Amino acid sequence: MSSARFPYRLIATDLDGTLLRSDETVSQRTRDALAAATAAGAAHIVVTGRSVAWTRHILDDLGYEGLAVCGQGAQVYHAGEHKLLTSVTLDRQLAGLALAKLEAEVGPLALAASRDGLHGEVVVGPGYRVQESPLPVVPFDDPAELLSAPLNKVYVQHPSLDDDALTAVARETVGGLVDVVMAGPGIVEILPLGLSKATGLSLAARRLGVKSTQTIAFGDMPNDIPMFAWSAHGVAMANAHDDLKAVAQEITASNEHDGIAVVLEELLSR
Repeated sequence: MSSARFPYRLIATDLDGTLLRSDETVSQRTRDALAAATAAGAAHIVVTGRSVAWTRHILDDLGYEGLAVCGQGAQVYHAGEHKLLTSVTLDRQLAGLALAKLEAEVGPLALAASRDGLHGEVVVGPGYRVQESPLPVVPFDDPAELLSAPLNKVYVQHPSLDDDALTAVARETVGGLVDVVMAGPGIVEILPLGLSKATGLSLAARRLGVKSTQTIAFGDMPNDIPMFAWSAHGVAMANAHDDLKAVAQEITASNEHDGIAVVLEELLSR
């Protein structure tokens, strides 16, 4: 298998709902397919909405030593050296203004934020629903605490609007100040204007000497749309959001059924 020549020089994979199964593990079949593709000349890069602090343990478990794009493109991280290479922060004054405008439009929001840095905490305010996970969060009660330290992004939830509706109204209301993305179920994020997975991926690819035309990308959520637009070939998982499937060149099996491996094995067998 590994003697085959792989048609892409870079494999960009999202984590949640894509590379990871629901129990946050990577199947042996997918690990083997990625190993075969890298032996055949490709580099694998993780591109995730998670901050470095929430990604590092997964990369360590994979024995992953390359670059990773974290925080929705805000952070380029060297896993082998445990070093943050680049970091983009959200202007806190702009974030405060955007939140005020959005709450004036839709009423009170439940809020959380991802702090900047290698060990940046995720701080969670009253009423914010955190998905069951082993990942650490730090609760806060004082609203001033949200914007009290440099951060990469703010998470917003609404008591009655669903993710798609909240994303749409937020883009309409504050889209000129910040970027708004839906990154997963219950995860709507406010980011620095112009930041996306594509900006982080292009920075990392430049460091690796790889072009967008040499990249295949895998994802499952609307926040992967810019990464698909940047890459030569975008592959949506069977479990992907309809908005991502609409712009994908290919749809593979779900994250639970080794969708990444299915595509890589087929490319390696050609």
